[in-house]
Amino acid sequence: MTKGMITAPQPEAVEVGADVLRAGGNAVDAAIACALTQTVVDPQMCGIAGFGNIQLYLPTLGIHTTFDFHGRSPLATKADMWEHLIEHEALDGWGFILKGRVNEFGYGAITTPRSLATFDEVLRRFGTRSMAELLPPAIAYAEEGFKVRPHISHFWNLPPTAGRDANITMVNKLPATRKIYCKDDGSVLAVGDVLRNPDMGKTLLSIAEQGVEDFYTGDIAQKIVTDIEAHGGLISHADLATCAPEENAPLWGTYRGYRIATNHPPGGGVMLIEMLNILENFDLAAIGHNSPEYIRIVAEAMKIATIDKDTKVGDPKFYNVPMEELTSKAYAAQQADKIKRGEKANVERLNNGGQESKNTTQVTVVDADGNCVTMTHTLGQPSGVVTDGLGFMYNGAMTVFDPRPGRSGSLAPGKARFTAVSPTIVFDKDKPMLILGAPGATYITMGNLQVMLNVIDFGMSAQEAISAPRIAATSNIIELTNRILRSTENDLVAQGYPVFRHPVSHNFAWVHAIRIKNGILDGGADPATDGMVLEV
Repeated sequence: MTKGMITAPQPEAVEVGADVLRAGGNAVDAAIACALTQTVVDPQMCGIAGFGNIQLYLPTLGIHTTFDFHGRSPLATKADMWEHLIEHEALDGWGFILKGRVNEFGYGAITTPRSLATFDEVLRRFGTRSMAELLPPAIAYAEEGFKVRPHISHFWNLPPTAGRDANITMVNKLPATRKIYCKDDGSVLAVGDVLRNPDMGKTLLSIAEQGVEDFYTGDIAQKIVTDIEAHGGLISHADLATCAPEENAPLWGTYRGYRIATNHPPGGGVMLIEMLNILENFDLAAIGHNSPEYIRIVAEAMKIATIDKDTKVGDPKFYNVPMEELTSKAYAAQQADKIKRGEKANVERLNNGGQESKNTTQVTVVDADGNCVTMTHTLGQPSGVVTDGLGFMYNGAMTVFDPRPGRSGSLAPGKARFTAVSPTIVFDKDKPMLILGAPGATYITMGNLQVMLNVIDFGMSAQEAISAPRIAATSNIIELTNRILRSTENDLVAQGYPVFRHPVSHNFAWVHAIRIKNGILDGGADPATDGMVLEV
C-alpha cells in the first residue's frame, strides 16, 4: 500500500521524510522532518533562522490553511537608514546593491528568524510527532557529517554578479563561519568532502531537550542577541518575541476550470494568479509549447505581473495592495488585449543590475490519507553570519528591501518585503491534482507558472513538466535556458526582444511537484538540483 510521496532538492532530507511516512507519520510530520534535515545538509539554502511560507491541505482534519513566516525587519529599522548608500537595483528586481553591502552581508542583513517557530507550530497543531522525535536525523547529520554535494559546491563557487560579493564570502569571510566550511588551509570544502557541524548538532539537541522556546527566549536567544548587538546588528529580544507564524486562508484563483490555492502577499501567489488569469485568454496548447509566439505571450504576462509586483505589492500590514484588481479576470483580459496587439511591457529598474544567486529550498509531500503539504523556506541572501558555538547561519533578508522611502517595499520597523515564494496546490473540483513549490528568488513564480501550464495545458506528468525547458522575464530581457531552440531565439530577436541565453539546460527556479491523476501519485524533482522523489 502506498503511504505517500515526498520530493525535495536534497536526497538526505527526502529519505528522512520518507522514513517518517513509512513509520506512520503524516504529511506534516514528514515535511517538518525533511525541513529540519534540510537546514543541516543545505545550510545556505535554508535554516532554523530563516523564513518562508507553508500551505497545508489536511482533509483528515478538515483543515486547509497557510502559514506565512517571512522575516520581518528589526524593530529598530529606520525608513531612510540606507537611502544614501544606493548604487543600483538588481536587474531582476531581487534587491538593491548598496555601498558596503550592508544589506546583504553581515549582522545588519538579518531579519527575524521565524522558520523554527513555524515548524513547531504546525507540528503541535497538525502533526503526530513532536519536534524532539523528528530532530535526531538532523542532529546526526550535523554531528557525523554529510558529503558536500555538487549543488552546494556550485553555489559556493558562483562568480560575483552585479557588484555583489562572491558567494564564497558567505562561508569563508567570518571566523565562526570559516571554521565550519573551510579546511585548515582556508580553502572551502570540495565536492565529496565531509561537512561536520557539531555546534549546530548541540544547538538542535538543546532545542530537542528544552523546546523551541530556548531559541526565542532561553539560553540560545541570549547568545543570539548578545552576538548580534556586539556586532552592530539590530535584532533584539523584542524582535525574537515577534516570531510566531501568521495563519491565513489560501488565496484562491481559477485557471481553465481548475481551482488554484496559493499564498497571500508578502508572498508571490498573487503574481501566479495574475499571470494565469492573463494566459487564460490564449489557446496555449494550439499555439504550441515553447514556440516563439508561446514564449512571447508568456514572457509578456511575466513582465506585466512583475511591473505590478514592483509598483503595487508589498506587506499588507504596511501597504494597501489592490488585490481585487490584481486577481480580477477583467483586469487580466485588458492586459491580454495589450499582448494580442503586440505591445511590449516595460519593466523599469533603477540604474543597472544583474541576476542574483538564488538561496531557497522546497519540500512537497502527500501522504496515504491525501494530506498535502508544500513549503518553501529560505535564508534569502544568506548573511554569512554564524554565532560562534551555535553553528547555524542567519538569514540575510534585509537584502531585498527598497532603501528608498515611500515605496511598496520600503524599509519600516517590523515589515516583511515581498518575495516570490509561492507554494501552491491546484484542485480539480475539490480534489488536489498538483502540489508544487520552488526555490529561486524572483524566478520562483516563473518556474511554478510554467510547470502548472505544462501539466494543465499540455498534459505532462510532474517530472516531464519540471524537466521541460523554461524561460523567464523578470525584466525587459527574455531569458532562455540552453534547450530553447536557436531558431526560436532568432524569431524573438527579430521581433525586437532583448534575449539572453543561459549556458545551462535547467534554470529559473527549482520546482518540486507531485501530480495526482486517477488516484495515482507521480512526482518530479528539478534536474538543476541534487534532489529526488521517493514513493513510500
